[in-house]
Amino acid sequence: MNFFASLLLALTVRFLFSPFWRYRYSYADTGNTKTTDKGAWAFPYGITYPGKPSGRFSDGHISTDFFRIKLPVTHSKKDDVDKTRLQYGMSFAYGGTGVFDTKATYPNMTGQITLFEQLLGNVYSPSDLSSSVALVSVAGNDYLNFLSTRHSLDAILSLITQVVNQIEVNLRRIHSLGIKKIAVPSLQPLGYIPYFAKGFPFIKDAVNFLVGHHNDLLHEVVAKLNNETNHSAFTIIDYNNAFLTVINNKGEIPDILLFETPFIECFQIDVNEFKNSTLCDDPRSAFFWDGLHPTQEGWKSVYTVLRKNITAALT
Repeated sequence: MNFFASLLLALTVRFLFSPFWRYRYSYADTGNTKTTDKGAWAFPYGITYPGKPSGRFSDGHISTDFFRIKLPVTHSKKDDVDKTRLQYGMSFAYGGTGVFDTKATYPNMTGQITLFEQLLGNVYSPSDLSSSVALVSVAGNDYLNFLSTRHSLDAILSLITQVVNQIEVNLRRIHSLGIKKIAVPSLQPLGYIPYFAKGFPFIKDAVNFLVGHHNDLLHEVVAKLNNETNHSAFTIIDYNNAFLTVINNKGEIPDILLFETPFIECFQIDVNEFKNSTLCDDPRSAFFWDGLHPTQEGWKSVYTVLRKNITAALT
């Protein structure tokens, strides 16, 4: 099963925030992975939107569909679309990839930035970049792969430090290319995704402790970079708090559905035979689509909570 962590580059709507770029993984991958991949390109993925598999790791819209910008072209389709569509940016998000190499065969975050650099000068100009926003998000693949086997606490904490240090390197690189505004989502509470939540309670708590450590280090990096640049070039989008707000909602938050069983996924995948997997009656009733990814309704609720934070990040 693909998760995500990558970099997404996309140009936004003309006069609002102008170009918007994004680097990420399956939380933002709108079709970069190959059509032969199971999951995002197989039924019932896409059952809510667009009614068939479209490369999104959900039943419908995913995180970046809720940014209220014109959807950027996926990198894999850049040569197959009208060139005017490139003005809205490009997504380099490949499901399953990470900051470092994972089991996925697609480029990691460093490789995705290189793909972007190769377009500078002939597709995107310096003026495009100066009025752009980059969304740079890591959401778990490096950790998911690592935690699939036993490791000491010291080894896990060391990996978190390595991941965040490399994120800092990548943020500096993107900024040096001329992008003036960079948004960095915090890591969501991984302990609550069905992949972990269905295990022993101490596993959920331990994973969320590690998420907290990642986010603490990420905040330190962003504060340091903003201090060095003498302006708020970098901002954090608080995925962690938004997920927790939706998951813990008891009906007191307007415009957000009450998810009765938020830790139970709608599409329960049979790892031995995909076609034998089971699907819930109504994806809208579930927060999680599969063991790792929110449903369209789940993402909608998260972005309802994040609305003010997103506006501040992108303007």
